[in-house]
Amino acid sequence: MIYFLSDYSLGAHPQVLKALEESNFEHTDGYGHDHFSDECEALIRKMIGKEDAKVYFFVGGTQANVITITSMLRPYEGVITPRTGHIYVHETGGIEMHGNRVFAAETDDGKLTPAAIEKMMLLHEDEHTVIPRAVSITNPTENGGVYRLEELEELRKCCDKNGLYLYMDGARLGTALTWPGTNVTIRDIARLCDAFYIGGTKLGALFGEAMVLCNPEFDRDFRYIMKRGGGHLAKGRLISVQMKALLEGEENSLYFEIAKRENEKAIRISTEITKLGYKLWLPHETNQVFVIVDNKKIEELQKNFMFYVWTPFDETSSVIRLVANWNTKDEEIDALLEALK
Repeated sequence: MIYFLSDYSLGAHPQVLKALEESNFEHTDGYGHDHFSDECEALIRKMIGKEDAKVYFFVGGTQANVITITSMLRPYEGVITPRTGHIYVHETGGIEMHGNRVFAAETDDGKLTPAAIEKMMLLHEDEHTVIPRAVSITNPTENGGVYRLEELEELRKCCDKNGLYLYMDGARLGTALTWPGTNVTIRDIARLCDAFYIGGTKLGALFGEAMVLCNPEFDRDFRYIMKRGGGHLAKGRLISVQMKALLEGEENSLYFEIAKRENEKAIRISTEITKLGYKLWLPHETNQVFVIVDNKKIEELQKNFMFYVWTPFDETSSVIRLVANWNTKDEEIDALLEALK
């Protein structure tokens, strides 16, 4: 079976495993009170150009999203996200479990716009309704789109106008920042967002995400909030060791090397598939490729390939998602293309 199912179906990149092995027999304090976490936080601060930022380490993205977003909100406040947003579709009501509402905005391509936010703001009239207080976006989007700098700047202006916090889910952030032609840097994100995270799980780590709090307002009692939400890992250094191994070298880091490689393999998939006559569901940006395929062909492919059947397209065809991971091989892509002929 050949996997194009996700970018976390494999274990860790060998260099990440090596870093874990080298630290294995070292004693440290727990819950992130260790020199690996301190060193990784300093590295991230330097990389984003914000020495006053705070960094916390989470096991996974849902945990990071739910704990951080709900820490921004009072019980009568909610968060705006696209209808395709991860916190609305794929986190089993994690935000709502804490008593906060998720406002799902309609979008054409999975990107949130100021117009969509303004429409959501109309849902709040007075003390009888939930107040939108935050905006949550993913970059890249769930549909594989990448935000441009001008789009993020417009979102920031809209948030400032309406008294909203701007949060970015960065599960695949590396692929967005290394997509050919992107005009967004990680420093831009740190400048424009109140909080965001650098995802490791989908970019070569066994597990782990680095949450960056750019707005000092959120750092108050954040460790208490993490503990209460089950966000503290006793062997906390297991996350920071991995993230440090990925991020050392900044622009020349393993993290961006992996992201570029994932994008390159996905570009090859999309280019060759369209040459075979298949159509993409949406413009291709990042390591996710969405392709329209006949349902009978999908059943045939599923005998030898693992992939996500994303959504029905019409009565006879569906959209499948093909994802390149850190170790996707050319011979695996060759086999997929041969099967699609």
